[in-house]
Amino acid sequence: MTRRILTIETSCDETAAAVISDRLEVLGATVATQHELHERFRGVVPEIASRAHVERIMPVIDECLRQAGIMLADIDAVAVANTPGLAGSLLVGLSAAKALCVALDVPLLAVNHLQAHIYACQVNSPENVFPCVGLIVSGGHTSLYRSDDPLDFTLLGATIDDAAGEAFDKVASMLGLGYPGSPAIEHAAHGGDRTAYRLPRAMLDASEGLDFSFSGLKTAVRYKIAPPGNVDFDQLSLTPKVVDDLAASFQEAVVDVLARKATRALRETKLSTLCVGGGVAANGALRERLVADANANGFTIHIAPPELCTDNAVMGAIAIERLRAGLTEPLDLDIIPGPARR
Repeated sequence: MTRRILTIETSCDETAAAVISDRLEVLGATVATQHELHERFRGVVPEIASRAHVERIMPVIDECLRQAGIMLADIDAVAVANTPGLAGSLLVGLSAAKALCVALDVPLLAVNHLQAHIYACQVNSPENVFPCVGLIVSGGHTSLYRSDDPLDFTLLGATIDDAAGEAFDKVASMLGLGYPGSPAIEHAAHGGDRTAYRLPRAMLDASEGLDFSFSGLKTAVRYKIAPPGNVDFDQLSLTPKVVDDLAASFQEAVVDVLARKATRALRETKLSTLCVGGGVAANGALRERLVADANANGFTIHIAPPELCTDNAVMGAIAIERLRAGLTEPLDLDIIPGPARR
């Protein structure tokens, strides 16, 4: 008998829900974005995000069920992202999930948001993608995992400062390109010269392991724009060529670091499959470089489709693996916010 789970995702600034069968069939999926709420601040404001989740969570779930053509009573389990993420945002999703579990008398399933980004590759693949090295590149996280199966994840490395997506947002802001930063930078980079500016690639020496650092790169771009000092970037008048060239050079530096670290992780773990997810994984330059490196080095690559790169609830299908293994959660399940260094 087919089981259907309702998955809920509210870890940051996307309110999302999906209905997925235990055969990985997506029966319904809805995402309510908050870009318009945070754009004026050039980044996510946690309190605004959590309040928006409160307003949108039930309409999003209702629309998802409508798409699936089922009633709440037809749900066999509820899964929710409880780590990592913004505390207030996670609490909205977890509270809704618990209430539904009590009302429906169905099991509660926990979802690790980062592991779910890797599992998005499995949702999109007819073949088993495990074991693999997982690369997550998003606004809040840049991490490498070893995953021997869908329930076994070991952190290999993560950013020690800014995430790649965070650096994209900040550089886009400095260049006056808007928010979110990754698509804005990518658009500008199409008209730029990626070799125009020499920018640093941090922590590429083998002795520095598989961690990442993007803070210095972000600062280097800032000094290319203007010398050190109190600078009002809104008052700067950069030529379109300078903006495009800086965007292209910055993007090339980020892509270079991510691709080289991913290849090193595959060699060190002796695994032959790379799975890539997270919002920045939608970046065309990154996708092209990773595919080229996979072809050159003879490993298999799975990159989540663009619609499953940004935060969504379909990737919460990883909870089906927990349901199959009987790994359900008590109703006193709590959130674990913050970065993932575990």
